[in-house]
Amino acid sequence: MDKKILDSLLIDTGQDRVDHTLRVVEESKKLAYVHSVDIDKATQAAFLHDCAKFKDGKNLLKMAVDFDIILSDIMRASLDLIHAPLGAKIAEHKYNIKDSDILNAIKYHTTGRKDMTKLEKIIYIADYIEPYRKFHGVKEVRQLAYVDLDKSLLLAMNQTIIFLIEKNRLISPDTIEARNQFINN
Repeated sequence: MDKKILDSLLIDTGQDRVDHTLRVVEESKKLAYVHSVDIDKATQAAFLHDCAKFKDGKNLLKMAVDFDIILSDIMRASLDLIHAPLGAKIAEHKYNIKDSDILNAIKYHTTGRKDMTKLEKIIYIADYIEPYRKFHGVKEVRQLAYVDLDKSLLLAMNQTIIFLIEKNRLISPDTIEARNQFINN
């Protein structure tokens, strides 16, 4: 990614988000190498995965409507879920990303989904385990990510679901379907 895109991300999302993004990029590159995934695609997807996490609190609902994103009731109730599909649209329209693998990796990096590609798995897990993440269980997920990507995703999704239940928050059906698929495989 070029400096122009980095500067744009800095303006839109702020220094803390850019720092997080750069850590996710590095984690994604390492995971892509280990799991034989195109490193350039992993880099692009990681670089833009949070491009819709705006620092100035832009109206995500309005932007989602402007981009014709169909919002589920769960997304309307959990606005933090909107940044992923909105990010995919911004990556496509503002940053001229046309590769559907990259766009889907951005779109599903928060919830996961059934039939995830390896690239989607890498962006999801790299975001989850980047080095500044400090919460109970992250170390085990981090170690598993380099040995068995699917097992690391299952553990990460289990931890996320438990967290959401404890906080009395809604759970995306995409996460449930992805988790169920990992259990059945």
